[in-house]
Amino acid sequence: MRILGIDPGVATIGFGVIDAQRQNNTLIRYGVISTPAGLPLSHRLSQIYADMQELVRTFQPDEMAVEELFFNTNLTTGIAVAHGRGVILLAAEQMGIPIFEYTPMQVKQAVVGYGKAEKKQVMLMTQRLLKMDKIPRPDDAADALAIAICHSRSATSLLNRDRVFDPKKYDTR
Repeated sequence: MRILGIDPGVATIGFGVIDAQRQNNTLIRYGVISTPAGLPLSHRLSQIYADMQELVRTFQPDEMAVEELFFNTNLTTGIAVAHGRGVILLAAEQMGIPIFEYTPMQVKQAVVGYGKAEKKQVMLMTQRLLKMDKIPRPDDAADALAIAICHSRSATSLLNRDRVFDPKKYDTR
């Protein structure tokens, strides 16, 4: 299964593409989408949408994993990131890519084994799990790879073999 991991934003959006089979993950590509400061928000969002479409066309992921928003102290930045995240979700939905969302704590738990792990620990484990020579940079791209790994561990779990919702299973009539 090919997974596109996304660390949402407006100025910088991290992406990571991996192939996952059970617990084996193979790195395909990672990087960032950047939008220039000073452009109106609508232009930046339009560029993100077009770039997301290009990522999907280029790498043809089976599924996309996106980090859920975590508002810390700067609500203004959080709102801008939410706009970018919305456009990212829209692009994937319109292109028929199933979307899975994870909290930062879920990502840390899946990658490091501890939900309150520090960023450096997550980056080191990402490097190790993907057999990379060095820690992936920039941080946004490293985060996107960690999100993809988190999804691969969830999606390839034996507990998730039957991931298609079958309403007949839940019909109590």
